[in-house]
Amino acid sequence: GGGGGGGGGGAAKPKEGGKAKEGGKAKAAGGGGPTKGAGKKENASEKGIEYTKAGNLPKWYEQVIVKSEMIEFYDISGCYILRPWSFSIWEAIKDFLDAKIKTVGVTNCYFPMFVSEAKLQAEKDHIEDFAPEVAWVTKSGDGDLNEPIAIRPTSETIMYPAFRSWIHSHRDLPIKLNQWCNVVRWEFKHPTPFLRTREFLWQEGHTAHATKEEADVEVLQILEFYAAVYEELLAVPVIKGRKTEKEKFAGGDYTTTVEAFIPAAGRAIQGATSHGLGQNFGKMFRIEFEGADGKKAIPWQNSWGLTTRTLGVMVMVHGDDKGLVLPPRVAPLQAVIVPITMKDVDEGAQLKTCGEIAAALREAGVRVHVDDRSNYNPGWKYSYWELKGVPLRLELGPKDMAKQQIRVVRRDTNDKEDVPLSILPQKAALLLVQMQHEMLARARQTRDSYVAQALTWEDFMAKIGAGNLVLTPYCNEKEFEELVKKRSKEEALAAAGEEAEDDRAAISLAVKTLCIPYEAPPLPDGTPCFISGKPAVCWTLWGRSY
Repeated sequence: GGGGGGGGGGAAKPKEGGKAKEGGKAKAAGGGGPTKGAGKKENASEKGIEYTKAGNLPKWYEQVIVKSEMIEFYDISGCYILRPWSFSIWEAIKDFLDAKIKTVGVTNCYFPMFVSEAKLQAEKDHIEDFAPEVAWVTKSGDGDLNEPIAIRPTSETIMYPAFRSWIHSHRDLPIKLNQWCNVVRWEFKHPTPFLRTREFLWQEGHTAHATKEEADVEVLQILEFYAAVYEELLAVPVIKGRKTEKEKFAGGDYTTTVEAFIPAAGRAIQGATSHGLGQNFGKMFRIEFEGADGKKAIPWQNSWGLTTRTLGVMVMVHGDDKGLVLPPRVAPLQAVIVPITMKDVDEGAQLKTCGEIAAALREAGVRVHVDDRSNYNPGWKYSYWELKGVPLRLELGPKDMAKQQIRVVRRDTNDKEDVPLSILPQKAALLLVQMQHEMLARARQTRDSYVAQALTWEDFMAKIGAGNLVLTPYCNEKEFEELVKKRSKEEALAAAGEEAEDDRAAISLAVKTLCIPYEAPPLPDGTPCFISGKPAVCWTLWGRSY
């Protein structure tokens, strides 16, 4: 994903109908997606999720996001309606990240979404990478425009001409701007809601600094904020690292990334990126300032972005066969109260108690709702709120009323507990904190079980085939990265007995580098690279990726 963790990505297809079993774990292998009816549950209600996550990930994902009311499909391919249930999660991410970036002096602004052809093409490497995905406006009413205007795929070429007119002296630096906006990348590949879409929402930060040191510090500062969005808010573990030269942002000096993993697909997914652009864009747009020493200098620039892809990653990592499982910190509702009505029950008194419980929970900072719909029975309501992923369900029946207690059910573990009403607010708040913590711990444990090491090509391909992320000693030379991509794809196709891969397939069989992780084991001198046999210079993380 370019100027940020953006539109890169792809659909969730577990490869091959069957999973390669290894050590009791189901792992997705290579090949061409599940067959049409694969993974269908027996006698499943049409209102619920009709496919299992392990049996048919694409169908499962589509049903979860539509039936939980996160997404509505739209008549233009690759564009989706974000309903309040998903948009409020995006707002929680936005509020959290916005507060973080403001602590380091970033301020928000807004630039136009249109860019002229001349400006867009100023940085050659940059536009070469984005050219196939740029959407152009060519008409207005009946007439053609004098010159076509592009819709932003990212805003470097829109913002930096303005930087040129604002930066003259070292006193004008640093400039630290961010905008929350939409971008358009007219992808050729099959779209998947949240993960690969033609229009998506994001923030893009753009900063300019007097020194490289200052710019470098900020790149990692922002990367930490992105890791916090995934780990602290979404309970999704990420691996921080630096992209290889081949995978870095076009036109920049280097790219840092947080990489997430989808165990059900055996695939990595880029979470967000923070780029050190160096002075390349400064040279192209002739941005210069007079330093404290009176000499002319070009500023050092960064750009960084995080997108609505975050939501898709969260769904895929935590969701189960009943639907969404939302981390409490971002759940639009953290608890739902379901009154259990029976004959001879004073419904008025019961609803009054529900209202009092809700008021006490709100007082304790819990986002809560009373489902008092009379046209649905309690069982139906349980399924409905489970599908929507609400962290806690509180059941209040006549016996509970008599005992002054309430039944509390956790969405993630299905643990049930009867809690006295007198301590419910404290207990609920504690359970939500505990659940948030445990969801991350479980996801990290699962992710770690899919990270393997390989020293030879054969071992590498076997571990990739079993759906792992693989850490290898690597010489870090671009041509060998191309070779790994080519050979891994050819071998996977041959193994599946297929001639070629559909160009539009949302996810490729080719294996690529994900990052050079910042936290890696020591590399003994003289360790050979697993593909070239040359001396390895670093450990590199590889995988099939969205």
